[in-house]
Amino acid sequence: MSDKYVLFVCTGNTCRSPMAAALAKSIFEENNIHAAVYSAGVSAFDGQSASQHAITAMHEEGIDLQQHISMRISAKLLDNAALVFAMTNAHLIAIQSICPHTNAVAFDVSDPFGGDLATYRQTAAEIKEKILSNLEKIREAL
Repeated sequence: MSDKYVLFVCTGNTCRSPMAAALAKSIFEENNIHAAVYSAGVSAFDGQSASQHAITAMHEEGIDLQQHISMRISAKLLDNAALVFAMTNAHLIAIQSICPHTNAVAFDVSDPFGGDLATYRQTAAEIKEKILSNLEKIREAL
């Protein structure tokens, strides 16, 4: 893994956090931010693909999410991140219980799991807005 990276965390690492990582990579490229981006889940099973609606929603953004492989958060992953974005306050609490000193904040993005494609599109739009509104914080952390 890269020295400087941003980590996005949700529950299963199949919907929100992979979409957030994919969107962040695209936004970082557009804004000349040089950092790796990863995603993980507090209750993820390693090795799962992204949900089909997440893949489709990202495809519509011109982003390929088909190669995503889920990963569970770990103390090492959290400890080495320059900045961690939790999708909810509950995820933030879980992150802080594993790694109390990590630089983490909550995004407060609702879970699209089980929803239709329109729900995933809305979640992607929410995430994109949150990333864009946090660009200065991201630059400072890196």
